[in-house]
Amino acid sequence: MSTVKPAADPETDPRVKAVFDDIRTTRNSDFINNMWLYLAYDPALLENTWREVKAIMATPSTLDPLVKEMLYIAVSATNGCSYCVHSHTAAAKAKGMSAAQHAELMSIIALAAKTNQLATALQVPVDPAFDADRN
Repeated sequence: MSTVKPAADPETDPRVKAVFDDIRTTRNSDFINNMWLYLAYDPALLENTWREVKAIMATPSTLDPLVKEMLYIAVSATNGCSYCVHSHTAAAKAKGMSAAQHAELMSIIALAAKTNQLATALQVPVDPAFDADRN
């Protein structure tokens, strides 16, 4: 259940329409997913969020687009965001993530969660070799 209602016709707002058009162009798709539809209740928030997402996720960089999606899945799983896990898993599959890669990603997420919890519970001190201030 959402906390806001999406606008009945969000593209009547020229700012929203401009963002939606850019999403369609950037993604080469007519599909506007619910995240953007719901963010459209606040055109400034929609614009700012899309600008960040486009700059990081849709702009070529040193990380491969599939790696970006897999990282997004890992963080979304850790943060408990079911919507983002679903949308970025679909995006990763569209970018070529295989079933074997997805299974390995789940293993890494589970392992990191376990060892993070152990390190936190044990309050393991950081090794001097890992401290950037000392190296």
